[in-house]
Amino acid sequence: MPGRESDQRDVLGERWALLVIRELLLGPKRFKHLLTALPAAGTNRLTDRLHGLEEAGIIRRTVLPPPAGVAAYELTSAGERLREPLLALGLWGLDLAPDDRIDPGTARAELIALCLTGTQAAPLDPSRRDTFEFQIGEEVFHLRLQGSSFLARSGPAPEDATLHVSCDLPTFVALALRQLSPTQALKSGLVTILQGNRSALTEVFRALGYTPTPGSAHE
Repeated sequence: MPGRESDQRDVLGERWALLVIRELLLGPKRFKHLLTALPAAGTNRLTDRLHGLEEAGIIRRTVLPPPAGVAAYELTSAGERLREPLLALGLWGLDLAPDDRIDPGTARAELIALCLTGTQAAPLDPSRRDTFEFQIGEEVFHLRLQGSSFLARSGPAPEDATLHVSCDLPTFVALALRQLSPTQALKSGLVTILQGNRSALTEVFRALGYTPTPGSAHE
């Protein structure tokens, strides 16, 4: 449909729209949680962007499962098609040198994990339903295996996790950038396994391997 395609291109050309989509790649979210993640957008601008994305068929309204049972937004199948290009854009950003103008306190481990899911080279057993929960400071998110691939999701795992680990943000970043191995992190006490074993932790960072581009800031 030419009209719908034109609307989608117009909407996707706007920065805040892409940031909203990025947040929804981490799973359905309520308006207040989107606003918390994107405070600079403001209530009015966020409302406008959500309306535009909904009109373009990229997101839709949904109801979160019990016990929440409240209204939220999620990606449509058209929105999910943006996952691969947005993850590629995120990985491209990891190659860049840190920007001194950006407050490091705004860094979020779940966004790094989201980017890492775009690095998975080999599929895993599609029958597996494992979840891996991470507590990074005050932030909690989980990775789950869905159709042989890792999927990043905000918040705690909805069921008992295969692995539940805790560490600080610098340690998680070092693991993600392969500046630190899981074995080194465990031996030095930088990572605590709350549930599961070290082989599960090693599996995650073996499957999700960030490889810096030659000449990048992290090479």
